[in-house]
Amino acid sequence: MVSRILDDILSYNVLLRHGNGIKNIRSLMPATCTVSSIPAEIRQQDPSFAVNLSRSSKAKAFYFFARDAAGETATFFSTAPRLGLAGSAAETRKYYEGGRGLHAPDRDTVLGLGIATSERMLGICRGRRKFLAASLTLLCIPAITWIYLFAGSFEGPSPEPALQGKLWSRDPHLGSSPLDGKPVSLSPLESQAHSPRYAASSQRERESLEVRMREVEAENRALRRQLSLAQGRGPAHRRGNHSRTYSMEEGTGDSENLRAGIVAGNSSECGQQPVVEKCETIHVAIVCAGYNASRDVVTLVKSVLFHRRNPLHFHLIADSIAEQILATLFQTWMVPAVRVDFYNADELKSEVSWIPNKHYSGIYGLMKLVLTKTLPANLERVIVLDTDITFATDIAELWAVFHKFKGQQVLGLVENQSDWYLGNLWKNHRPWPALGRGYNTGVILLLLDKLRKMKWEQMWRLTAERELMGMLSTSLADQDIFNAVIKQNPFLVYQLPCFWNVQLSDHTRSEQCYRDVSDLKVIHWNSPKKLRVKNKHVEFFRNLYLTFLEYDGNLLRRELFGCPSEADVNSKNLQKQLSELDEDDLCYEFRRERFTVHRTHLYFLHYEYEPAADGTDVTLVAQLSMDRLQMLEAICKHWEGPISLALYLSDAEAQQFLRYAQGSEVLMSRHNVGYHIVYKEGQFYPVNLLRNVAMKHISTPYTFLSDIDFLPMYGLYEYLRKSVIQLDLANTKKAMIVPAFETLRYRLSFPKSKAELLSMLDMGTLFTFRYHVWTKGHAPTNFAKWRTATTPYRVEWEADFEPYVVVRQDCPEYDRRFVGFGWNKVAHIMELDAQEYEFIVLPNAYMIHMPHAPSFDITKFRSNKQYRICLKTLKEEFQQDMSRRYGFAALKYLTAENNS
Repeated sequence: MVSRILDDILSYNVLLRHGNGIKNIRSLMPATCTVSSIPAEIRQQDPSFAVNLSRSSKAKAFYFFARDAAGETATFFSTAPRLGLAGSAAETRKYYEGGRGLHAPDRDTVLGLGIATSERMLGICRGRRKFLAASLTLLCIPAITWIYLFAGSFEGPSPEPALQGKLWSRDPHLGSSPLDGKPVSLSPLESQAHSPRYAASSQRERESLEVRMREVEAENRALRRQLSLAQGRGPAHRRGNHSRTYSMEEGTGDSENLRAGIVAGNSSECGQQPVVEKCETIHVAIVCAGYNASRDVVTLVKSVLFHRRNPLHFHLIADSIAEQILATLFQTWMVPAVRVDFYNADELKSEVSWIPNKHYSGIYGLMKLVLTKTLPANLERVIVLDTDITFATDIAELWAVFHKFKGQQVLGLVENQSDWYLGNLWKNHRPWPALGRGYNTGVILLLLDKLRKMKWEQMWRLTAERELMGMLSTSLADQDIFNAVIKQNPFLVYQLPCFWNVQLSDHTRSEQCYRDVSDLKVIHWNSPKKLRVKNKHVEFFRNLYLTFLEYDGNLLRRELFGCPSEADVNSKNLQKQLSELDEDDLCYEFRRERFTVHRTHLYFLHYEYEPAADGTDVTLVAQLSMDRLQMLEAICKHWEGPISLALYLSDAEAQQFLRYAQGSEVLMSRHNVGYHIVYKEGQFYPVNLLRNVAMKHISTPYTFLSDIDFLPMYGLYEYLRKSVIQLDLANTKKAMIVPAFETLRYRLSFPKSKAELLSMLDMGTLFTFRYHVWTKGHAPTNFAKWRTATTPYRVEWEADFEPYVVVRQDCPEYDRRFVGFGWNKVAHIMELDAQEYEFIVLPNAYMIHMPHAPSFDITKFRSNKQYRICLKTLKEEFQQDMSRRYGFAALKYLTAENNS
């Protein structure tokens, strides 16, 4: 009977009365324990108890148990002192079989109630609530016992006079045993109560009980002292008393482990819940290569930053492309308490290039094998992640699992959730050797220091060489080799609960891992189909992923209060510059925008272009926002050369652009277009910052500085390359002017030659650009002379001149103080003139401005007087700066401005 009750208890089928309500025992047993924590006499008397407890890996810091005259022993658990239970096996059977569960017994049916504790268990389970419950229990025992003694002194009928209880105590050094090896009666209602010697014997028993109770009270006081000392001591790895520690695994204990199929061998002793110091740095390693993987890393990093409460140190093993993209991104992101180090993946290719790999990740999918060699020698542990991972919890919870590793366990992995390694998925399917279903390497916990001591490099190389003799190549990259090593050395692995790597492949068994969304911690899109994978709950997972995909990354620049972090040089300079501004200045927002650091993602889409070998190549440079996206296809049709575009978008708009581009045959067929995302921040359109970003990231010696709403004439790319040679731009400071025209018609039959353009100009279909709004902007081009010109001709700079020009790559940048509308191109042309560039008009080149709705910035300029005042102030300050930099030669700009 005892065995059956224990089995049902451990199967969570027994209800206990807890306080004023009934609770399932499962909800009362969140701590962990192993077989070694079970009293020896229980294991000996009832082996099934040990087996079931081992399987469930559940126990608490306190045992409540009773023993009847027949010698049957039942052991139960409690988390609060108000929990009661039937005292005998017979009474237990009565309540149990009656379907009423175990609940508080009547006074007369209880013969004994005891507590067994161990110093180890009390010293480990230190949660505040556990400590309070344990303290109340210890305080209540003497009072409850004396109440029984007092009540027992009155004679009265007893429904079960034959029952006898015994008070047991577990000494932390001697194990569980009856006090002094003899039962102690708690009730004087015995069969000899009516004998003549009853009064004397009763008196002796009461005196004996008083002595024993004083001993019990002394033991309880000692236990309370131990509890208070244990509460005051921190874990062994605590760095200082001033740092607050917090449990990362509470509420996600072995009930989830049991659902996940975690073996009992991985359960820790009823021990200290893993904790992570508040300011402890968490190290994360990611292998990343190429444009698409760099984009995926951003979403992964967002999900980690969203939940994190600790400083982070990212170790990125990246190729030259990913390093350029991510280094710029993190530098402009400026997230506090985040450090990023890069390791050249191209230098590691020789380490793994000898391994044939069929996986779509290519050679970079094998580089996790060499992390012990690649990462710093003083780095002891690291979390390794695939780029297609999304976190749904604080990564510190995963970091805390390192404290559960025992013995030679050096790898933390989640079991593979498909049948791949079981084989026979199709005819002649032959996977690499693995332990059972094998393990997925999308999330890995690595104990680097121990792996180095075990000579990991030699271990995996020998295994790979041996298996490749029969397998010829890997199918799942590094995962195959990790599993082959584990197959030979199963002691290396600590099996993580499956919610740390919920794998969303087409034939995944991940649904058996989670029952509700609260169980999810890490989602792994490990199918080549990614978001299009087949899964019953894929819509939920997709929405979670899209949340971080479109989440405003600027909101993640939050400080970790209480965790001092060293600001980099850029952050310090920014703070200094901002502190020098006067916040009461009416133009403060304009001035502040000049110093704003915008998060920048270079090469958002795949880019592949090699400049022409003759040194004449020209890149078209432009900037745009979401409302000009429709111009991209038209420009690509008109300009066959390389293009560098800076797009000012929010995170959500960036994803809209991605979908638009991927759905366009024209854009997807062009690999020589570099798309650089500058993320929105502030109230102004940073037009000159965008131009600088696009101009800086070109690979050709010359650049055509245009705007997105202009269409170049057909064949302009080749014409400009010839003009570069003709005008010797390589050895002279020249700015080649492309005359600008405009149409008011949204549908235009684009002129295919200069003659056709002149005809349309005469008919009124086309106009010289802004002739009716801003004549001074392009008047120096001298359109009258251009009509008949057959050779390039030189023009002089005039006030407010702002032509579109072709210059060398090393030309000066645009001045960032000018944002929104007004003087952004004018200031740049003035700078070129100050540096003695010659302005040469090309006789057979032209571009046409296409009509569009007015921008938000020009609307503000026209309607807001303060906007115009601030723009005038910025112009004057720019001219003063020009005078300081160029001296006497810059005086003409002041004179020209006054005369205009």
